[in-house]
Amino acid sequence: MSFPIRSPRDPVGGIFVFGRILDKIRLHAQGKLPAGYNVGVIAGKRTFDDRVCRLLGVEYDALATRTLQGGSDEEVLEWCFQNGRRPDAEQIELFNGFMSKRGWRDAVTPGLIQQRADAGLEHREDLVTFFDVMDVEEGRLP
Repeated sequence: MSFPIRSPRDPVGGIFVFGRILDKIRLHAQGKLPAGYNVGVIAGKRTFDDRVCRLLGVEYDALATRTLQGGSDEEVLEWCFQNGRRPDAEQIELFNGFMSKRGWRDAVTPGLIQQRADAGLEHREDLVTFFDVMDVEEGRLP
């Protein structure tokens, strides 16, 4: 059985993390989101959900509402483009590069180290990004 939330590396419309957010929205609405997952925007904290919404120029709550109305991931993304903004290829490339390296030699490295420890993965120094930790915690190879 595969994990119910896809890897942050699985792009929708070329954008990392977007599909994962949709998975979390849908599972949360069904009461099936596993404990410990950040959902949406958390006051004072820059979550991955928040960063994707900022890239697309949409509010998280509006995205959640649209997602739960149904449709494919691509249809929801098109809604974001119509109601927010459509980043160009270079903006997406920069965003994906930033997101996929988050935790590796940057300001949030201490948080990455703590998340590894909290997950019982403190010995896994090969897990150098949040994407790596998410994938291993969810049973995927980094």
